[in-house]
Amino acid sequence: MASLALPSERHKASFLDALREYHAEGRYHEYDPTLLSLDFASFIRFQLSKRVNPQPGRVKESVFWLVEGDEFIGRTALRHELNDNLRLIGGHIGYDIRPSKRRQGYGTLICKLALDESRKIGLHRAMITCDEDNIGSRKIIEANGGKFEKALQLKDRAVRILHFWVELDEGKTS
Repeated sequence: MASLALPSERHKASFLDALREYHAEGRYHEYDPTLLSLDFASFIRFQLSKRVNPQPGRVKESVFWLVEGDEFIGRTALRHELNDNLRLIGGHIGYDIRPSKRRQGYGTLICKLALDESRKIGLHRAMITCDEDNIGSRKIIEANGGKFEKALQLKDRAVRILHFWVELDEGKTS
């Protein structure tokens, strides 16, 4: 069964394969699989450092990979707080599933597991956003308890951004 794991060298080959899949759909071109393969350890250290040492203008975030055995399936970033930018787009949780693994339930699972991690760091509610035309992501958010708050039209974006909140304390007894 798939589970969250910290980024590691164990998943290097599968991660690089996934990166090539993302490139084929026009995403993540800022990462070159050939260069990453030469010093994957530095890439892993950078991903793990975001939890304690965010870059200027960024917030602390925990990066997890959804994996099954040695296979990289997707990634999630859990932001520990919101800044002005994340209040517009991004929210507390961002996630994606590699193209070859989509429409198999992994998106719903990674969102659920990210919400579990949100509780562990002490969040009481989590904001998740998606593009209005991303029906799959909207269904994932709603399946995980996301309640629609609003839609924002940002001047530099063709599609509105939908904001959802997930109450993390629901059902808890004191």
